[in-house]
Amino acid sequence: MILISRRDKKFFESNVLLMSLQPPAAPEMINIAAFKRQSDCQIIPNEMHEYRKDGARPLMHYPPRNEADDATLSRIDQSSMNWAGYAGVAYMNRVLNSVSVAALLAFAPLGFIPAASANDKLNELSKSDENWVMPGKNYNSDNYSKASQINVGNVKQLKAAWSFSTGLLNGHEGAPLVVDGKMFISTPFPNTTFALALDDPGKILWQDKPKQNPAARAVACCDVVNRGLAYWPGDGKVPPLILKTLLDGNVVALNANTGETYWKVENSDIKVGSTLTVAPYVVKDVVLIGSSGAELGVRGYVTAYDVKTGAQKWRAYATGSDEDLLLADDFNIKNPQYGQKNLGLSTWEGDAWKIGGGTNWGWYAYDPDVNLAYFGTGNPAPWNETMRPGDNKWTMTIFGRDVDTGKAKFGYQKTPHDEWDYAGVNVMMLSEQNEREYGQPRKLLTHPDRNGIVYTLDRTNGDLIAAGKIDDTVNVFKKVDLKSGLPVRDPEYGTRMDHLARDICPSAMGYHNQGHDSYDPQKRLFFMGVNHICMDWEPFMLPYRAGQFFVGATLNMYPGPKGDRQNAEGLGQIKAYNAISGQFAWEKMERFAVWGGTIATAGNLVFYGTLDGFIKARNSETGELLWKFKLPSGAIGYPITYTHNGIQYIAINYGVGGWPGVGLVFDLQDPTAGLGAVGAFKKLANYTRQGGGVMVFSLDGKGPYDDPNVGEYAKAN
Repeated sequence: MILISRRDKKFFESNVLLMSLQPPAAPEMINIAAFKRQSDCQIIPNEMHEYRKDGARPLMHYPPRNEADDATLSRIDQSSMNWAGYAGVAYMNRVLNSVSVAALLAFAPLGFIPAASANDKLNELSKSDENWVMPGKNYNSDNYSKASQINVGNVKQLKAAWSFSTGLLNGHEGAPLVVDGKMFISTPFPNTTFALALDDPGKILWQDKPKQNPAARAVACCDVVNRGLAYWPGDGKVPPLILKTLLDGNVVALNANTGETYWKVENSDIKVGSTLTVAPYVVKDVVLIGSSGAELGVRGYVTAYDVKTGAQKWRAYATGSDEDLLLADDFNIKNPQYGQKNLGLSTWEGDAWKIGGGTNWGWYAYDPDVNLAYFGTGNPAPWNETMRPGDNKWTMTIFGRDVDTGKAKFGYQKTPHDEWDYAGVNVMMLSEQNEREYGQPRKLLTHPDRNGIVYTLDRTNGDLIAAGKIDDTVNVFKKVDLKSGLPVRDPEYGTRMDHLARDICPSAMGYHNQGHDSYDPQKRLFFMGVNHICMDWEPFMLPYRAGQFFVGATLNMYPGPKGDRQNAEGLGQIKAYNAISGQFAWEKMERFAVWGGTIATAGNLVFYGTLDGFIKARNSETGELLWKFKLPSGAIGYPITYTHNGIQYIAINYGVGGWPGVGLVFDLQDPTAGLGAVGAFKKLANYTRQGGGVMVFSLDGKGPYDDPNVGEYAKAN
């Protein structure tokens, strides 16, 4: 255990909040050494928890310290030093009684990297064809790859190169990560993580099987899915990390090299129905974590944690006071018509905001030039709109928040007083385009929302530039007023009490849901996987009970007007959209919803998976179907592409489930079950069954096992 002498106290208090040294050249001497201000934490002997005085949940550090360590810690003169928090365990062959700052800093040249360089490295890795290091491929979240070895001329030669089974049967959303010759795979509950070497993916390098509270399954809204992992490249002191969320509300950082738990923190309380399905999002040295559980009345929030330690840096709620919302002083100063201050309380009746939803379990994007992270908040609770009068701010909102402080620069509420569960958490894709009236390149954010509208905003200030329908069959809104930002409702499709609203388009599943779509900057086209589903809606009253579903509506869902309602098919579309002109370059119908999303490549291709178990490739200019392959199970995640040893690969999760698959997964028959999904997807079981894993493709199936000796058993000498 490393102790700090009194003469070093002033240096640390003024310069260091957390210091962690892990010299790679001397692992037998020091493994981890970390220090924190005592004002933030307290030492509890014989426990491996750190309780912050601000009321946050326990922060767990590994490996646990032993009694000798505790005895050493107890000898620190805390009364005279005023600080000596414990944030890690330093194991040595012998316990040092003291060490000076100079001695500690002597280790720095063994791997010290300036703090900003870790983020720079992640950004550079994201630009490489060899890697897929974050959800969305890069900070633009455009799911676009410059790789073109696979192209329109040869895509028909794609064959399976290798596969991996996770051994789990629930829905596999999201996508794997690929970093420096390794693939990292996540699963639904129990949220196992696998690391594979791309040179020999038949051998698991490491796997993490977390123990978590099984009660989380009972409060998961729509299957026990998880949307993926995040990666942080390390800084020479802290190793590279894989970040993951657990359904029971915990966030975990794993050593990317070994799979060992580096830190763990509880973000959500399943006792009130708050779970985690979101993929973590790493920006700079923080990891952003959303929340789930609006269907149980959970008040939504986003939290930024120090990626090195798990310490909470800030938390911003979707409802409540301006202080809880972390609204900047100049919030919405460019667009006061959106609303500014004191609305997180005044647009709710009484204390309804405390159980008002607004969770954010979807996708993020980030612009380093303006230091803003972008995401959407979800539906208000309950679904029954009569029970929560008002605009219910700031649910259903696109936020731009400063990553360092969490302060919201702007917030645009797309669906004030939502009546249809149009949770606004969908993908945010960033681009630079010449907007028609502006006439010069403009920083844009494009967001296909669940409410059936594709929004394009100026991402520097929130200006609404365009808002067009995903499909011309959207009927809940006639249009969106670009000056006020408000949708113009058609009252015929409202969901008031004592009224059965029929043929509402889109359904609660939206014309777009959790799929992560793509943008081709060369063609200036967005490729969107779309739901084509409508519904009938009948509300009812119900009381709030913590940890129980808080919905208040019965739904029947069925194909939209362009589908086959008699045979329950034609539930999806794939489309190419120009956000500036508002026109679709092409669109194609699909048997079921295109739930998982798309990727686009410089090979003039767009790839996506289907619920009935295909991965498909289309010509991104024309929409022509060029290739498809039948997967072992339906796909609800998006494909990725990477290059390894000169070969371009396409990879995709398979494993039907999620909201559209709940009937199949849980063998439900009532068409209104699964919040209406069972009726909509009643034919799905005729086309696919459960399974879970990853399929990887290349031209002619080239890959690591072209040499049959790779991975073969060889007896040691």
